Amino acid sequence: MSDAHARRRPRRSLFPGGPSRRSLMGGAAVLPLALAGCGSDPSISDDPDQLVMWYWDRSASPQLLEQAREQIPGTDRHLRADVIGTNFDTKLRTSLAGNAYIPDITYINSNNALYFTNEDLFLDLSELGADAVKDEFYEWKWELGTTPSGRFCFFPLDIGPTGFYYRQDVFEQAGLPSEPGEVSEAIATWESFVELGRELDGAAESALVNDAQAIYEGFLNSSPERYFDTDDAPLYDRPDSAVRQAWDVTVAAIEAGCTARIPRDRGTDQNAAWSSGRTAGNISAAWWAQILEESAPDTAGSWRIADQPVRAGNNGGSFAAVPRTCKDPEAALAFITWVNSPQNQAVAYRDVQLFPSTPASFDEPTMQYAGDFFGDQDPLDFFSAAAETVPTSFISTWETVIAGTFTLEITNVETAGKDPEQAWQDALTQSAKVLAKRGVEQ
Repeated sequence: MSDAHARRRPRRSLFPGGPSRRSLMGGAAVLPLALAGCGSDPSISDDPDQLVMWYWDRSASPQLLEQAREQIPGTDRHLRADVIGTNFDTKLRTSLAGNAYIPDITYINSNNALYFTNEDLFLDLSELGADAVKDEFYEWKWELGTTPSGRFCFFPLDIGPTGFYYRQDVFEQAGLPSEPGEVSEAIATWESFVELGRELDGAAESALVNDAQAIYEGFLNSSPERYFDTDDAPLYDRPDSAVRQAWDVTVAAIEAGCTARIPRDRGTDQNAAWSSGRTAGNISAAWWAQILEESAPDTAGSWRIADQPVRAGNNGGSFAAVPRTCKDPEAALAFITWVNSPQNQAVAYRDVQLFPSTPASFDEPTMQYAGDFFGDQDPLDFFSAAAETVPTSFISTWETVIAGTFTLEITNVETAGKDPEQAWQDALTQSAKVLAKRGVEQ
């Protein structure tokens, strides 16, 4: 157990006199996973030497999966990798609840906190020897795979370190700092970020970002504190909480003209804004570089990347887990550690652009950026350095339940002119109602 987890206070029950936390699953659709243990044989494959893995398209390297299909290195097992198209979490949670058709290995997206309340349905990978490779990974990513009780159930796959993408040509035309180092210095704090946005709007009628949510989430994704502490006690309703600070910064940014007020469901409009220069930037993760190149090809050479205010955050990335019904846990872990070695994460980046969670991957010859979309700037160099600064944080199951309430209300402030303080109070009230329905004490 890490020092961080050793310092955590004893786990308190959120449901005194009521159902166990492990009998509930956070999220919009709560499934009765405590029923697991009933039902038929949970195995998918009748082949005793075959392990079945569930994943979604482009979450794993086809080249590596093909190798494992023949034989998982270091074992006498072989892998069958099944692509799950839509509703991945629903299918996985339904299988776990019914104790039937459960994979031996499953990938889980960055929302792995959804499964904390039912962590007993997964094996503790530390007990199988996973800690032998712990030092190969970014510490903050490894900690995100550890449950509040200290069990390491979710093995690091890819990550999403963040930065501030910006149109250098638009900044130059506005008479603002335009070189990456200069921009990083100019937006070293969130207050200076807002001020730069005010100047950009006045000089070029261009926004720093498309929507307020980018700023709100960018702040929290780079914050050690989020919505709850490790005992699931709410932090967001405190006057000086990180959530309140993120809210105040975002409201200030809206009022300063830093956002283009383009809702996220209008993807075509957002892309057009980046292409035209109506919006001159975005706070996003390493994976956004490819999206930008594909959605705004005519702007090649005009974009650069600067440090976002304060420090980098993380947005995205995924994990691997081994359900307790796995037919060969040791072989499952052998596959997971092999496919996520520094060398093989470099292969996965080349295959499907999964950004590695192992720093040593960036020393591999295959980790090269050959494009010039960002001028002479190499996004691999930038984001591998940014990943070193991401703070360790805790994402609670209950954050996944209420966070959308806050982003909805900040959008109401931005696009509908709702009073910011009324919107904040409404977010608090709605969050309390949602948590009360799930028996969460506040």
